[in-house]
Amino acid sequence: MSRIVLAFRSFFAILFGGKLPADIANEFGFIEKKPQPVPKPVLQLKPSDGAVQILGILQRDSRLVDFLMEDISSYSDDQVGAAVRNLHDQCRQTLDRYVRLSPVIDGVEGTFTKIDTNDPAVVKLLGNVAASGKAPGGLLRHKGWRVDSVNLPPLVPSQNTSIIAPAEIEVE
Repeated sequence: MSRIVLAFRSFFAILFGGKLPADIANEFGFIEKKPQPVPKPVLQLKPSDGAVQILGILQRDSRLVDFLMEDISSYSDDQVGAAVRNLHDQCRQTLDRYVRLSPVIDGVEGTFTKIDTNDPAVVKLLGNVAASGKAPGGLLRHKGWRVDSVNLPPLVPSQNTSIIAPAEIEVE
């Protein structure tokens, strides 16, 4: 096309239509830009978010944080014991729902147990460790716990992960 025809077509197309026709834009070497989708913000999780989340779940299901933060020195042992029994049941149910645990060593506490590893993260040696050198085993004092799986609900991007439980206000 001649430049004069392109100029007239461009002028009137922009004047009456508000945009340049695609064939004229291609003629001039312009490529129509399509709007780019705005990427969704990516949730940046901190290492502490899972710990705060499980603490929030234990608070929601059993009021664990309320119990731990309360001064119980004025209560009798019977009152504390009754409260702890209920708290124990609720916390255990919550852990069973979200975290699968298993013993590090599946043995009977108080019996002789052979050690397969010297990794201090797996087995903590107690007693006269220096005198025995490399201990092949000993009395099992605690089985230990390992996490087999965690099934926490996903965090919501707008969620304030530092809040364990929101304040509650009853409006009258």
